[in-house]
Amino acid sequence: MTSRSATRAEGTPGPDPGVAPGALLAVNNIEVIYDEVILVLRGLSLAVPPGQIVALLGSNGAGKSTTLKAISGLLPTEHGEVTDGSITFDGQDVTRLDAAARVRLGLSLCMEGRHVFDHLTVHENLIAGAYARGGGSAEDFDLVYTYFPALADLRNRVAGYLSGGEQQMLAIGRALMARPRLLMLDEPSLGLAPLLVQEIFGYIRNLNTEVGITMLVIEQNARRALEVADHGYILEQGRIMLEGPAAELTENPDVKEFYLGLGESGQKSYRQVKHYKRRKRWL
Repeated sequence: MTSRSATRAEGTPGPDPGVAPGALLAVNNIEVIYDEVILVLRGLSLAVPPGQIVALLGSNGAGKSTTLKAISGLLPTEHGEVTDGSITFDGQDVTRLDAAARVRLGLSLCMEGRHVFDHLTVHENLIAGAYARGGGSAEDFDLVYTYFPALADLRNRVAGYLSGGEQQMLAIGRALMARPRLLMLDEPSLGLAPLLVQEIFGYIRNLNTEVGITMLVIEQNARRALEVADHGYILEQGRIMLEGPAAELTENPDVKEFYLGLGESGQKSYRQVKHYKRRKRWL
């Protein structure tokens, strides 16, 4: 992706990824409707270059999880559909492919809330992660157990008895078993203690830099997400309103104030941010 300063959308859909040659994933002006009447995404566009981590940030209800479900092909399970635009993965239009076909192409989603199979062991959960491509190899298990050594010690433990952090490791590990070329993570820090959040983002960084896995990360902990990301997008009301290199977004006044909890005088309290009345500059 061509590096450029963070830009405002001025009330229009986000940048056309057609201007980003070589993108592994390109989402082009998609609209998503639920139950044939509820418009959630309104001409959303984004691009994920190979080998990078891209962060998608936004408030609750902005459409972040819907974006990942559109990319992964899971919208039909919730009576949703892409009604306009296209999704291209490695040059192939995947807009109408089912979820299993997208997994076989290399798109893997780690869903919000972990969703491990509680009644299966850790190892059996990992086996399930490789089902779409016909089963996992010894190398696949070695990769997971190397980057998540705690899981190696717990491989025979029933997943329902794992801690929240262990379940999040398992959920990511299960997604890795599909050998993803693009790994999508939906709120990987949700419900975790600060030390565990730091640990999870350490795993994310290492999998990107050492294994070379491209990632699209949705996260409400904007600070952590921008620390590991190369590029970022700000999603509001179903549209991309701001995008740019992660380092530039970190210094953007609105991102600081509304997503990082920082103002000109330093860190704001939750109460100050919640009740602050100035509108974001891009709205």
